[in-house]
Amino acid sequence: MSVTSSEALLPWQGESWRQLQQLRERLPHALLFYGAAGTGKTQFVEAFAKSLLCESPTPEAHACGVCASCNWFSQSNHPDYRRVRPEVLEEEGGEDEAGEEKKTAKASKAPSKDIKIDQIRALADFMNVSTHRSGLRVVMLYPAEALNTAAANALLKTLEEPPPGTMFLLLSNRLDRLLPTILSRCRKFAMTAPGHDEALVWLRQQGVKDADAWLAEQGGAPLAALEAAQGEGREALDELLRHLAQPGVDGALRAADKLQKTPAADLVGWVQRWLYDLLSLRSAGVVRYYPRYGKELGRLAERVDALALSRALRGMGERRAIADHPLSAKLFIEEMLIDYARLFD
Repeated sequence: MSVTSSEALLPWQGESWRQLQQLRERLPHALLFYGAAGTGKTQFVEAFAKSLLCESPTPEAHACGVCASCNWFSQSNHPDYRRVRPEVLEEEGGEDEAGEEKKTAKASKAPSKDIKIDQIRALADFMNVSTHRSGLRVVMLYPAEALNTAAANALLKTLEEPPPGTMFLLLSNRLDRLLPTILSRCRKFAMTAPGHDEALVWLRQQGVKDADAWLAEQGGAPLAALEAAQGEGREALDELLRHLAQPGVDGALRAADKLQKTPAADLVGWVQRWLYDLLSLRSAGVVRYYPRYGKELGRLAERVDALALSRALRGMGERRAIADHPLSAKLFIEEMLIDYARLFD
């Protein structure tokens, strides 16, 4: 049984799809889809790419799911379609769009998290040959912020002089990390995140228990919440939250020892959300990410200075920039947790 693109869309993406179809009459050569991570952008844009290549789209402009083009696309071997993404995503098995896929195998050499210039140059041959069905060529590139400087400049040259019959579909979680010149060469398309209740219903349909807590911890991003619920990081997160609820230097050292095998970038993100909850409690009386720790957060919020919290959040942003390649994971985590403990001295 074939699956049409309409069935591939997530429940909250219907309106975005209708808005997108208004561009079909005069499609730009490059579309940049942006929005929060973990809300289904990858799935949405792949459905759009499939529909652009489909030979018999439905009246709602979805792919038919049965033509030769749709079959090629479903088997990941369409001759007129290319995906450009970091090596780390190429080695992963199932897409979750939160980062945006899950790892299934380890390589002897850590795969790159960047999109490199060789990947952009490799598109030249693809774009300089005739299409197989006298239609479009489609290039999907994500996440666009993973482009390193050389790759971004190479892509910019292509976007400035786009080859005929080629459509670029870029995805981004963070527009502020893209070159202004690339932004200016693309038509931007905002992807709306689902409402809380809609995301909650979807998570429960996927069989997620404690869906409300998972959704809150992932900032309202349902695909990220699903990945977290099905992943193996729960034990590490609980260990970290227990420590954050009872800060102290000795506890920081013990926690760092237990957490040193957890990706530092994940830990930084979790601590950032905890600090945001503390600041939000002080300023607005609201807990966004960790409502199950509401009491502990409330007690800590009374002990910490709002200005010190703001400085700590800025410091976490700086830590995030180096979290993927710390010289020593254990020392990196120790320093982060000791700095956190000092907020309450």
